Formats: sequence, C-alpha cells, structure tokens
Amino acid sequence: MGDAEYGGFVDALEKCKHKAPNGSEYWMARDIQAALGYTRWESFSDVIGKAQMACESAGVAVENQFRQTTKMVLIGSGAERQMEDWFLSRYACYLIAMNSDPTKREVGYAMTYFAVQTRLQEVHDRLTTEQKRVMLRNRVKNANKSLVSAAKTAGVQKYGVFHDAGYKGLYGGLGKAQIQAKKGIPENEDLLDCIDRAELAANEFRITQTEQKLIREQIRGEQPAINTHFEVGREVRSTIKKIGGTMPENLPAAPSIKKLAAKKAKEVSPPQT
Repeated sequence: MGDAEYGGFVDALEKCKHKAPNGSEYWMARDIQAALGYTRWESFSDVIGKAQMACESAGVAVENQFRQTTKMVLIGSGAERQMEDWFLSRYACYLIAMNSDPTKREVGYAMTYFAVQTRLQEVHDRLTTEQKRVMLRNRVKNANKSLVSAAKTAGVQKYGVFHDAGYKGLYGGLGKAQIQAKKGIPENEDLLDCIDRAELAANEFRITQTEQKLIREQIRGEQPAINTHFEVGREVRSTIKKIGGTMPENLPAAPSIKKLAAKKAKEVSPPQT
C-alpha cells in the first residue's frame, strides 16, 4: 500500500463525508460505491445487504447505522427518475468494506481507514470531560501558532494588540486582562488554560476563522489585520447571541489545566524512598 495512494483515497473519503446536525458523521452509499471501485449499483447493493446482516448478527440496531433514501436524478432530455441511496454511519461503512470484494485495492484501503476512524471514536468516547478539555486546549494552542504565522505575513508586529483585538470582538470590548479580572483568574495564569470547553470552542473558531480570512483575502498591513481579528471575534459573538448562548465573559472560570496536570502527575508518581 503506497502512502501517497492511500493518502489520496483517504482525502476522497473525507471529501464525501457529511455531518448531521447532532455532529455525527455519515456517508452516502453512492459515494462509497464509487470509492470502493464498484461500477454496478446492483453488485454494491448486495454488499450493503451482507453488511446489514453482519450488523444484525453483532447485535447492533441496523436502522441506526443504515437508513434508506431516494433522490431524483436527471437521466437525459430533462427527464428524472428516482435513485435508491443509503445514509451510512461510520460503522456501516466499515461493515461494507469488510463484506466487499477483497481483491479490490480500494477495499483494503477502506478497511484500514474505517477501522482506524472507528477506533479513534471509541477512544474519544471514553475520554473524561477534563481529557476532552485538554485536547481542545491543545488544538487552540496549535491554531494560535498558525494564526501568528498568518498575522506575520500580513505585517503584524504588535502581537499583543493583535490578539487583544480578537478578544475584544468576542468578549464585548473586554481585553484579555479585563476578562481574567472579571472571571477572577490570576494574572500569572493564561486565560485559555482556565476556561471550559464551550468557551475554548468559541475561541478556536475565532482563531481559525481569522487565520483563514487573513490568508483568503490576502490582508496586508498591521491595522487591517487587527481590524480583521476584531471583526471575526464580533461575528462569533453575534452567532452565540443568535442561538441563545451565554456570552463568553459571563461563563465561569475553570480550574487551571496546568494545575490539574501537575496534580495528576503528583498522584501517579512513585513514592520517594
């Protein structure tokens, strides 16, 4: 299995992945059919049937993994006809790969991809709330590094002012120091280490969207970049307000992630002799 070829296959599966309103991932059977190298729907439909039988044998509710649908498609001269399709969960896709023609190279790739994705989801589901918070905090940290790079390209030199502009947009005019004071977070702590997941997620969205806007619109100049960060933060705040969420400055502080990590390390360290 060549890394480049497998990487291309994974990219194709990622591009045809959809997200339901509840955040769960799903794929359409017609897309999976093409990805697995099946040219005839009838043959692939047989594979779906075998996968459903395997699902039932495993004691998993088939209707929660496979959901049939139809859609109208053009067949020429403006005429339309109904075409059968299926909404497929990640687990359903894995079972389909397991029951597909093993001589197809694409099938081997799919088995690997969906097995890995299923395992990652299992691991994620077992994480505690604090572990998920730490993962999100690390994502925010990496996103901030990418934002700094984009800001540097735009011509930013006063990074403190630039970052504060994003906070002011998101937090209704409050800068980082004011936010920490309002939440009772000590000055020697980092704000992003002392907030919970909902607030971290809002900041991650602010950061990633600012980076993308700076790059996409090729914004140049320190003040335009600062203004962009403020505007994106304000838009995120507006979205939170529209959906009835709590304004971030009114969310309570959370225990410092660094202190929790230090406490955990102390708990598991061997006794001194």
